[in-house]
Amino acid sequence: MPIHRFATTSAALALASAALLLTAGPSPATAAAAPATPLIIGHRGAAGLAPENTLEAVDRADRAGVDWVEVDVQRSKDGVLVLMHDQDLVRTTDARTVFPGRAPWKVGDFTYAELSRLRAGASPAWKGTGYASARIPTLGQLLDRLDRNGQGLLLEVKWPGNFPGVTQDILRTLDRKGWLDTHHIDKRLYVISFQAAALKDVHRRRPAVRLGICDETPTTGELASYARFVDVVNPDQRGLTRTYVDRAHALKGTHGRPLKLWPWTVNTAAPARTLAAWGVDGITTDVPGTIGRAVGRG
Repeated sequence: MPIHRFATTSAALALASAALLLTAGPSPATAAAAPATPLIIGHRGAAGLAPENTLEAVDRADRAGVDWVEVDVQRSKDGVLVLMHDQDLVRTTDARTVFPGRAPWKVGDFTYAELSRLRAGASPAWKGTGYASARIPTLGQLLDRLDRNGQGLLLEVKWPGNFPGVTQDILRTLDRKGWLDTHHIDKRLYVISFQAAALKDVHRRRPAVRLGICDETPTTGELASYARFVDVVNPDQRGLTRTYVDRAHALKGTHGRPLKLWPWTVNTAAPARTLAAWGVDGITTDVPGTIGRAVGRG
C-alpha cells in the first residue's frame, strides 16, 4: 500500500473513531467524574424578582422553573407563624409609616392582624416595580401555595431564641398541613437554621425530618460534628473551596446519605459555574432563572 494511501486511511479511521465516541457519549469513567448539575433554590422565594418571603416571590420562583424555595419563619405576638427574615419590620415592610409610634418594630411585638396590614411591596428592601399588594404570609398559607405549585421547601427557623417553643409550633403546623407525611419528608422538606439547638430539638421530636445547618463557613472539623444531626450544610459561598466540598461529600449525614452542600447567596454566573464545577449539590440565589441557566438548568 502506498504511504499516502495508508496515511489517508489512518486519518479516516481516526475520524470515524472520534465520531463513534461522540455518538456514544462519554465513557463510564468520564461520566462518573462529571459533577451533577446543582439544584437551584430560590432565596426567600425569589428575592430578586419579587418582595422577599412573600407568596409572590414563591410564585416567581415557580414561573422560573425552580422546584425549591428557601424562606424564613418567625412568630407573631399572638402566636401565628409568619414569613420574615429580620428581627424587625423596618427593612422589608412599610411598618414605619403604618405604625410610626411602635419603634423598634420587632416582629414579636405585633399581632398577626397588625402584621397583615403591612405591605412588603412598599418596603425599602424592594427595589423593583409592582407588587404593591404583597403582604406578610403565614406559614400555613405558604405551605398551601407550595402544594399548589409542587415546590419543595427549605424552612429556616429564624431567631428561635426570641420565640420559645417555636420549633414545636412549626412542627404542629407542618403536621396539620400534611407536610410530615412520608412524601413531604422524603421529597419536599428540609428544616434549616443557624441555631444548632433548634435543629436538635426538631431532630429529637421528629427524627425523620431532614435538617440543614446554616453557617458563615464552618471549619472542616465542624463538618464532622454537624453530620451527626444534619443532612445539609448551608454555607456562605465566599468561603468555599474545592477541597472543602470534597471533604463534606466524604461524610455521611444523619440519615446515612453523603452530606450535601447548598451555598448561599449566589447571584452572578461566574461563581455559580465555579461552584457547580466543584460539585456543590445546590445553589441558593435571589435570581433563580439566571443562575439556573448559568449552570445548565435553564
